Amino acid sequence: MNYHDIITIEPGKRSGKPCIRGMRITVYDILEYLAGGMTEAEILEDFSELTSPDIKACLAFAADREKKLFVTSL
Repeated sequence: MNYHDIITIEPGKRSGKPCIRGMRITVYDILEYLAGGMTEAEILEDFSELTSPDIKACLAFAADREKKLFVTSL
C-alpha cells in the first residue's frame, strides 16, 4: 500500500509525529487502539473522519518503518 498520500508529517502538528491526512490523529494513536484490542470498525465508529484506508495506511507505515530498523553493535 502506498501510504505517502495519507500519512503526513508537519513540524508544528503533534510535535512532528506522523498523522493521518493532516489531522491531529497520529499513527501511534491508531496503533495503540489496535494493540489495545479495538477493532477497525470500533475505531471508525469513534472517529467518523477516518476511513478504512487510513487505518491500513497506519499499518503499512509501521511495517515500513520496522523494515528500516537495524541494530548496530557497540
